[in-house]
Amino acid sequence: MTTTTSPLGSLLEPTTLAGLPLNSRFVMAPMTRFRSPDGVPTPEVAAYYRRRADNGIGLVISEGALVGHSSAGHETSVPRMTAGAAEEGWRRVTDEVHAVGGRIAAQLWHLGSAREPVDGIAAWTPSGVPGDSHAMTLADVDVLLAAYADAAGVAVRAGFDAVEIHAAHGYLLDEFLWPYTNRRTDRFGGSPAGRSAFPAEVIRAVRTVVPAEMPVIVRFSHFKERDYAARIAESPAELAVILNAFAAAGADVLHASQRNFADPAFPGSPRNLAGWAKHLTGLPSITVGSIGLTRDFLGSRALRDLLHRLDAGEFDLVALGRILLGNPAWVTLAAAGRLDEIHNYRKADEDTYF
Repeated sequence: MTTTTSPLGSLLEPTTLAGLPLNSRFVMAPMTRFRSPDGVPTPEVAAYYRRRADNGIGLVISEGALVGHSSAGHETSVPRMTAGAAEEGWRRVTDEVHAVGGRIAAQLWHLGSAREPVDGIAAWTPSGVPGDSHAMTLADVDVLLAAYADAAGVAVRAGFDAVEIHAAHGYLLDEFLWPYTNRRTDRFGGSPAGRSAFPAEVIRAVRTVVPAEMPVIVRFSHFKERDYAARIAESPAELAVILNAFAAAGADVLHASQRNFADPAFPGSPRNLAGWAKHLTGLPSITVGSIGLTRDFLGSRALRDLLHRLDAGEFDLVALGRILLGNPAWVTLAAAGRLDEIHNYRKADEDTYF
């Protein structure tokens, strides 16, 4: 692709992320699709990811894959990152993505309190919040560290290029970061340093399993699916404690999830959450949030703002999410100016799969 006439500008340029070569600065954000019966990705799943990788996405991040512990999740159609059939299914996915020159990261996921006890197994949470969940013991901490390490090993064997640890949106690792759900009084609670300790231990466990050259990405957020106004840090200084703990544990990239990428993360500065992540740690960052949801975006001030921030080094990569559900070739079409072939995001797109 050429950047000379495209409205996407430097987004189309090849780059590297923590040493991993990418053919553009676009990322496909992780989105749960419920198309993996018994946790096993099918050939249809492989084709779905290949189609996006073949249309200008530099790095595909898989939908959340549950780590191998009974507390991780209850959905039977959500993929798992476990040995055996699921590993074989993911190998099909990575082979298809690599066949078109793409790169793909495996997102490792534990639902925390979002796990429903439909099978009689309680959700595991930091402090038993909500009240019907199981407050994790120190022994449970060790169990889940082993589960994350095992899942990372599966991702390596299945051929992934990177691993992303899901520590956002109110799921287990984010519940440790959020004061409302983390009321522990041991070393895994209290201050920002304490609240970040268990997610940092997960990063460390994953880092010890994956090859040194494989990037470890950590996705984090302020907002939760249950509370859009929630925050894990009230100031840049508090966020610095959390994110530098991630960096010290072995994180290579920070993926800062926002509902709108342009929103300032803290009062007094226009810098967004990905911008603060990079500024505070020096690590490369990925921004995401309501990017490209309508055709109007391609000629908008919002796109110009996005490109200005990217070119100024506020963040390094830009993730597309919902718009790719109904427009797998969005980058290709937008780069060529074929806007009439792009349709705006529609809620119904979430029910499609191609």
